[in-house]
Amino acid sequence: MKFDTVIIGGGLSGLACGIRLQKKGVKCAVISAGQSALHFSSGSFELLNRLPDGTAVENPVEAVAKLEASHPYKKIGDFAKYASEAKQLLADSGVEVEGEATENALHLTPMGTLKPAWLTLSEFSRFKGAEEFKGKKVRVANIAGFLDFNMKFVTDALEDMGAECCQELIHIEEVDRLRKSPTEMRATNIARVLDKENIHNQLLTILKNYSIGVDAVVLPAAVGLASQKLVKALRKAVPSVVLVPTMPPSVSGIRTQQQLRREFERLGGVFMLGDSVVRADVEGGKVKAVYTINHADNGIKADNYILTTGSFFSNGLVAHSNEIVEPVFGLDVDFAADRAEWCDPQFFNKQGYQTFGVATDANFNVKKEGKVLENLYAAGSVLSGFNALYEGCGAGVALLTALYVADNLK
Repeated sequence: MKFDTVIIGGGLSGLACGIRLQKKGVKCAVISAGQSALHFSSGSFELLNRLPDGTAVENPVEAVAKLEASHPYKKIGDFAKYASEAKQLLADSGVEVEGEATENALHLTPMGTLKPAWLTLSEFSRFKGAEEFKGKKVRVANIAGFLDFNMKFVTDALEDMGAECCQELIHIEEVDRLRKSPTEMRATNIARVLDKENIHNQLLTILKNYSIGVDAVVLPAAVGLASQKLVKALRKAVPSVVLVPTMPPSVSGIRTQQQLRREFERLGGVFMLGDSVVRADVEGGKVKAVYTINHADNGIKADNYILTTGSFFSNGLVAHSNEIVEPVFGLDVDFAADRAEWCDPQFFNKQGYQTFGVATDANFNVKKEGKVLENLYAAGSVLSGFNALYEGCGAGVALLTALYVADNLK
C-alpha cells in the first residue's frame, strides 16, 4: 500500500493532522491502535493554564512568549493563528466548541471543582469564577446506580463554593435494567439508552420537575453519544441543567473522536482501526516503509510519516529501569539521565517524566542516533519540552503541532 502520508496514532493530534492534510489534497492513512486519550476527555481543550514556574495564565496568547525555547509552542511561530485554525477545524468537523485563545474560562470537572480551559464543548457551561455559585440553589441529580459520577464529591465542591445543594436519584426502568450487571452501568451504555427518543422524553420530564425551585440541576454528561443534537434539546427544554463530565469513559470524548474520524474519512482518508506499527525500514536518513500487526510483511509506504502515538499512557513512550524509549522507530528521546529526576515522591507535585519525549528539530523532524530523519515528523504528546498536566496544555499541543506539521511537510 502506498500513501502520500502515513500518520501513526489515531487520537486528537493524528486525526487533526489527517484532516488538515486531506483538505490539502494529500492522501493519508491513519493507523490507530484503538482507544485514545479522547476517551478520557472532560469535555474541554486546554491551551495553556499555567507557566512552568506555576504562574496562572489568563491569556494564553500573551503568556506563550514566557515559555522556554524548547516548548513545542515556541517552534510553531504564529501561535494565535494556529489556535484559531484549530478551533475552526473542530467546528468544521461538527465538534461545537466555545472559547477563545485570548482568555481562559472555567468549567466543572468530574469532581465538581472548577478548572481553566481554552475551548469547551458547547453542551458544558463556562464560568468566570466560584462566586457564580454563591447563594445558588442547586439540585445534584444522578442516574441511580451510576458510580462514575460521585454525587458527594460534586456536592461538597459546590457547597465549598457557596451553593445550597440537595440530591436526587433518577430512576428510569430501561436504565435500571443495566444495574443487573455493574459493568454495564457505564456512561456510554447509559447514553445508548437515554438517547432513545422515548427514554429521552422521560428524562426531560424528570428534569423539568427537578428544576422547580432551584437555580440549577447538575447532571452527569451521560447523554448524546451519537451527536450533540439530543444534548442541545435537553439544554433547550431545561435551561437550568448543568452537565458535568463523568469519570471515564467519556461520552463527549468518544463522540468527539467519532466526529473527527468521520470528517477524516469523508475527506477521503483511510482509517486503519485496531492496528499497530511494530517496525520500520529506515535507510539513508529516511523511513522507507512501516509494518503493522495486521499487515504483517506487507509494508505500508509513504512519502512522509508522522508520529502521533502519544506519551506513556498510550505506549508512545516506554520507561525502562534506566532509560525512556520510543518503541516503534527507536528514536532519540529527551529524558533526565538521573532517575531521581524522573518523579517527585509527592504525587501532586510537578513530575519530571511528564516533560520527556522524542527529540526533534525546529520543524518537528525526529532524530535517531543524533541524525534527523528527513521524512518522519512528530506531533502531540509524544514530543518533549512541556508538561501537559502541570501546564494544562495537552490538547493545545496536540492540535497546534499537528496543524503546523501538516503545513510544513517537505
